[in-house]
Amino acid sequence: MVAIVRGILALVGGVAGFELTSIMLDRTSFSSTADFLLLALGVVVVAAIGVVLGGIVGRWIVRLGGIIERAAARVSVVALIVTSVGLVIGLGVAALVSLGLKDLPIVGVYLLPLIFALCGYLFAFIAFKRHSDIARLVGVRSAGAPNAGGRAGTKILDTSVIIDARIGDIVPTHFIDGDLLVPNFVLEELQSIADSGDPLRRARGRRGLECVAALQRNYDRVIISDKDFPGLTEVDAKLLKLAKEMQAGILTTDYNLNKLAQIQGVEVLNVNELANALKPVVLPGESLEVRVIREGKEEDQGVAYLDDGTMVVIEGARRKVGQEVEVEVTSVLQNPSGKMVFTKLAS
Repeated sequence: MVAIVRGILALVGGVAGFELTSIMLDRTSFSSTADFLLLALGVVVVAAIGVVLGGIVGRWIVRLGGIIERAAARVSVVALIVTSVGLVIGLGVAALVSLGLKDLPIVGVYLLPLIFALCGYLFAFIAFKRHSDIARLVGVRSAGAPNAGGRAGTKILDTSVIIDARIGDIVPTHFIDGDLLVPNFVLEELQSIADSGDPLRRARGRRGLECVAALQRNYDRVIISDKDFPGLTEVDAKLLKLAKEMQAGILTTDYNLNKLAQIQGVEVLNVNELANALKPVVLPGESLEVRVIREGKEEDQGVAYLDDGTMVVIEGARRKVGQEVEVEVTSVLQNPSGKMVFTKLAS
């Protein structure tokens, strides 16, 4: 984008330099050689100025595009349409008002831009703030207010599950029913993470915003909600209150939010628990073929992994690192962070 803007402004600058130099040379009487050199110098100088300005303008356009992209991810299609209609109505009202003001002496001409800006902003602002009610009046399901008491099956996405991004793989399988609702305050938290000075946090935030954008592009069940609770500061507290009001569930990977929601009687779908539940079941006494990856923490232990990432601890395999071995399952430990399989070398 920066290179394109530089090229355009360099071309415009070259043409402008030629025209300006030609106008100046018409008032002088230099030789044809001098005229040619001055024309070339004018074109080069103004084109160079265009290249410099193009770099500045190009970088500004790229930054503005990023800001617009993040802002667009936080606003639903219904809100954009209703706000645009409000802006058009506001400009129409301003045009009618201007008919009576344009003939005022002295101040009439100067009032017109102010009237258009004020009416356009006022009507667009009102339309955006009340787009949920306006959409309901015309029979369109609003992204800001799914239904008075919430819609059965609605799931609210929290920050952790969006950053995790596995929700993008789960939704196409149709195991999750109902609408997927993303509150604006969650998008604001994602944006603050994406703007972080820490490269890792910044990458996580951008991945979350890309996940929301991908869900919006590929599925028509994604809703951006502008419902907020200014009296609450914590995002988790807002999520729980919104879920209670809408009688909706929460999709998360946050263990603490999971427990807090269960205490308050809010339905929770933890993606980590789903992933653990889908791992292959192994039972004590079962035989497995695994490759020993590294030594274990305890003496004479080796460690291997199943295809799904489940850790396998093998007694007596410390000297078998790098080898394929047959093991027998002795016990299985299930905890919130995952599953561990304890085994011994097959006799």
